[in-house]
Order: sequence, then C-alpha cells, then structure tokens
Amino acid sequence: MPQSYAGLYVHIIFRTKDKHTLIPNDIFDRLGEYIGGTIRDHGGTLLAFGGMPDHVHLLVSVGREMTIADICKKIKGSSSKWIHEQFVHLRSFSWQAGYGAFSVSPSVIPKVKEYIAHQKEHHTKRTYREELKLFLDEYGVEYDERWLPDEDAA
Repeated sequence: MPQSYAGLYVHIIFRTKDKHTLIPNDIFDRLGEYIGGTIRDHGGTLLAFGGMPDHVHLLVSVGREMTIADICKKIKGSSSKWIHEQFVHLRSFSWQAGYGAFSVSPSVIPKVKEYIAHQKEHHTKRTYREELKLFLDEYGVEYDERWLPDEDAA
C-alpha cells in the first residue's frame, strides 16, 4: 500500500501547573488559535477547544505520524513559550506535567464538541478532579487517587 491513512480522534485534557495559575479570559481564544496552529504544524487538526481558567479540553484529529505524548509535549511547550513572550505578566505560567487522553469514535464527535463548548456549565456541577475521575472510570483507566489533582479552589 503506497499511502498511509489515519482516522484517529482524541479528547485531550490538561491543567495549569498550579491551580491558582489561571488562563486569563482575554487570551483564552487566542490560546486556542495558537494551539490549533501547533497541532496543524504537526499533521493534525484541532476540532474543538474549550475549558476553564485552570484547564483546557482539546478534540484533536491526530495525524498519522503523531503520538499522543509528542503532541501534548509540543502543545504545552510551545503554548507556554508563546504565553511568556506575548504576555509579560504571565511569565510564571506553566502547564502540569500530565494529561488525560481519551479516544473518540467518529460517531460521537458532535457530542464531544458540544461537551467542550459548554465547560462553564459543566463546572457549575463538578470540579476538575470529579470530571477527570468520570473520564478515567468511563474508559476503565486505573489510577491512584493520591495522584489526582486537588479539588478546585473556585
């Protein structure tokens, strides 16, 4: 077969390093655009971006030569650098070391996009920690509660 093809969709979630280090509302959309460009530069497509001041959700169509670990590293590294260069008052900004990555069937892409678009409503009912636990449980991922993030301050 002379060509390689991929149809892989992943819902990625990661948080700021310190839950008190927040993504300002006035740069949130620009951050999404920047992250979308980073993903595009590495052969993927950002299908949805959203979140809260302390975490982001991405729905990514993964390129055929990408690994989840590599794209998360590139997204976090380049976006942190961009924030530091563009917004001097955010020089202490950084992302947490880890991430959550969950496979998405093409048939539920619209549902995942809707979920990502309505993060503010979801987080009136549950914290980031509760949300992450729901994903881990739904996907059957084993975890140690000691390593889950603390409850949200907000």
